[in-house]
Amino acid sequence: MALGTGYDQQGCYLARALEVVGERWTLLILRDFFFGVRRFTDLRDHLDISRAVLTARLDGLVADGVLTRTTLDGHPEYLLTEAGRALWPVVFSLARWGEQHVGARHPARVFSHADCGTDVDALGRCPACGTVPGPEDLVVRPGTGANPMRRDDRVARALERPHRLLTRLELAAV
Repeated sequence: MALGTGYDQQGCYLARALEVVGERWTLLILRDFFFGVRRFTDLRDHLDISRAVLTARLDGLVADGVLTRTTLDGHPEYLLTEAGRALWPVVFSLARWGEQHVGARHPARVFSHADCGTDVDALGRCPACGTVPGPEDLVVRPGTGANPMRRDDRVARALERPHRLLTRLELAAV
């Protein structure tokens, strides 16, 4: 549901940003795009989201300039735009915040700087290089330990292997 209607008069950029990305499903959809998911059915299966909600969120993100829709081999695919890629620090920070303050029964994902192989810190900085790599320069892998919340959809299985962000996730047939 959208926020109230009085934001035009407030001059509040946070409120306007929340109109675009402030809904729960939207951030999870964006996370999966950073992981390299590009197709509707893979998003639906990995997120356990209804077709109607996913369609509405994708249409909204395209309309707001966060995603573009294209066709590859006769199948629609979605890609992050520059505005969408600029949301990486938000997605990363919220995930790290969740690790520290919300507790869960599964290992956290680990992000490393692709150029030097060093794991980035909680602020996304590479301790070895002193840089803050963009998502295109990060590799994600599962953290250590048992995962009692392990999922078995194609996206979850593909994310069990290290994968460079923003590159198409290689999904095995179910």
